[in-house]
Amino acid sequence: MNQRVKRYLVDAMSGMAQGLFASLLIGTIIKTLGQQLLRLNENFVFTFLVDAGNFASESHVVGAAMAIGIGYTMKVPQLVLFCLAAVGAAANVSGGAGGPLAVLFIAIISAELGSLVSKKTKLDIIVTPLITILSGALFTILTASYIGKAASAFGNLIVWATTFQPFVMGMIISVLVGVALTLPISSAAICAALGLTGLAGGAAVAGCCAQMIGFAVMSFKENRVGGLLSQGLGTSMLQMPNIIKNPKIWIPPILTSLITGPIATCIFALEMNGPAVSSGMGTCGFVGQIGVITGWYSPSETAILHGASAISPTFFDWLGLLLVSFILPAILTYIFGSILRRIGWIKEGDLTLSE
Repeated sequence: MNQRVKRYLVDAMSGMAQGLFASLLIGTIIKTLGQQLLRLNENFVFTFLVDAGNFASESHVVGAAMAIGIGYTMKVPQLVLFCLAAVGAAANVSGGAGGPLAVLFIAIISAELGSLVSKKTKLDIIVTPLITILSGALFTILTASYIGKAASAFGNLIVWATTFQPFVMGMIISVLVGVALTLPISSAAICAALGLTGLAGGAAVAGCCAQMIGFAVMSFKENRVGGLLSQGLGTSMLQMPNIIKNPKIWIPPILTSLITGPIATCIFALEMNGPAVSSGMGTCGFVGQIGVITGWYSPSETAILHGASAISPTFFDWLGLLLVSFILPAILTYIFGSILRRIGWIKEGDLTLSE
């Protein structure tokens, strides 16, 4: 892979996603936990949880965390890295609902410009922050709102199309986001940048789970419990070296996502109304499922813009979440995998993870 492509699309997007996890995602979980506990009893501890969650999920904090994550994975000089906090905060606030995409572009540009002058003069402590922050501020003023609006508009189109045509869009989103999760790019960052919530977010969750649980179960014969946990709770990206050797091993999880996507949208009306980043996480640390649950009780701002509101989940909602996230991916991928093993498309050792 071209080094620049890897630096800007793989490394930077991965850092952005980690920044989102460390701010918006964990903040939303903490806040939702506090809100639910406050229903039982009002006290300082539960109120503190809500306040702590609010602090972590504020727009400028999230922007700063994303930009620092981007800079860290790009391995920029320390002084540039610290300055990116201001750049990310400005870009995320100015970008509105599409702020994450604005942060991605602007943080990369200002990080590169800051790196160009870093340690080149005796006034590095002044020159490097000056270039990094001023370039970030300039690009924020000139482009952030437009990038944010474009990303938000495209995300809104996907959400609307999924509501209008849940069967077809359920399949498309489930397959594409699931494939992105297994590829060495960040499906979570893509979902966050586009603000995928609602039924579209639910289809994305289905596709990611099909890949993670699918590969974990399908390769249990080769990788046993360690592989089950590393793929089912970690990432299906571990199978990329094997996919390159034999692309046919990707067929069962993709077929599964073709089925579970429409089941999520058409039968269970599974919606992801928590942080959009959760849509691209699948079962990694159960972040996808936690996102769905937090969205039931406390929808994110992006989800509210798409018309979401808090609900009291029924047994049918919980059943849908369990079936789409765990049970159906395990059963369907095992069946498809067994068929491909029987006809010789998947051979012994094709799914073995490297040490």
